[in-house]
Amino acid sequence: MSLRGQTARILMGVLLLTLASFSFSSCGGTGTDLAGGGSSGTGVSTGSITGFGSVVMNGAHYLTDNKTTKKFMGMDNSSMMDNVLFHVGMVVTIHHGPNDHNAQQIEYQGNLQGPIAAKNSGAENTVTILGQTVVVSDADFANLNLNEIAEVSGFVDSAGRIRASYMAMVPCSMMMGMCTASEFEVKGFVSGPPSSGGFRLGPLPGWTGTTVAVSFSPTAGLADGMYVQVVTKNAQPASGSITATQINKLTPRTVFPENAVVDLEGLVTAPPSGSGNALSFALEGKLVQTNGATHYFGGEAANIHPDVRVQVQGTENGGVLSAGNIIFR
Repeated sequence: MSLRGQTARILMGVLLLTLASFSFSSCGGTGTDLAGGGSSGTGVSTGSITGFGSVVMNGAHYLTDNKTTKKFMGMDNSSMMDNVLFHVGMVVTIHHGPNDHNAQQIEYQGNLQGPIAAKNSGAENTVTILGQTVVVSDADFANLNLNEIAEVSGFVDSAGRIRASYMAMVPCSMMMGMCTASEFEVKGFVSGPPSSGGFRLGPLPGWTGTTVAVSFSPTAGLADGMYVQVVTKNAQPASGSITATQINKLTPRTVFPENAVVDLEGLVTAPPSGSGNALSFALEGKLVQTNGATHYFGGEAANIHPDVRVQVQGTENGGVLSAGNIIFR
């Protein structure tokens, strides 16, 4: 399906039900069983949608019903059908029980939304949006035009680039005034201590990868490592900086409740350190720890390298994901 076809399908459902909006709010496989167990009574799964008939993600079918909360870009759209509100390739977070696949809440937050400022062809085709580099497929690249507004969802690689698993045009003329063509947004981590005039923003924590300067004052309440949504009227950075009209603090998709049973898909963003069975590496900036009980599927520990796509199943422990299973995707 073409980019415009994908967008038209979503927008039609949105318009008919008059529920969803692209305006910005202040809120902003295998069938392997989860390892861990978690005592918090919480299960959290994050990955890209691969199908419907329920919501299929990370090799599992997450069942939805009229009690499932569905959040799209900060808006509650619980009454909409799964395959109208969401789309294959969107990276979502699903909250469920620790030992089941009954979806209690599904949340989608795109990486960014803004005009395409540049296109660069090569071994990997990329576009630039709000100072961020987005790696796109050959098919998508051919259909993209400069200055068109794109909605992007995907995984971040070790260079701090967004590898789009979902991308669609956002023609505001089709949305009956429900979005503002002159207002855009990008999400990321505050990289470095904010100054009096602003801060730098990047898609990975720890000052890793490409960052863009954000002009905003006052910066009280902002701190290094905080995950935020930046709303701007700038179509692209001016003199290397975008001016924020609004900053919203968000919870990144790699932060989980203590002892939660976690299923996290993403790209390796830092190579393993350690030795033997005890290895540490980063998955989209999230620290993952292995041990002698960690099981590997489709590969082995030696295959963990930057930008390899893996699925880690385990338990949240003090900000570290203790891996029970590692599945190479």
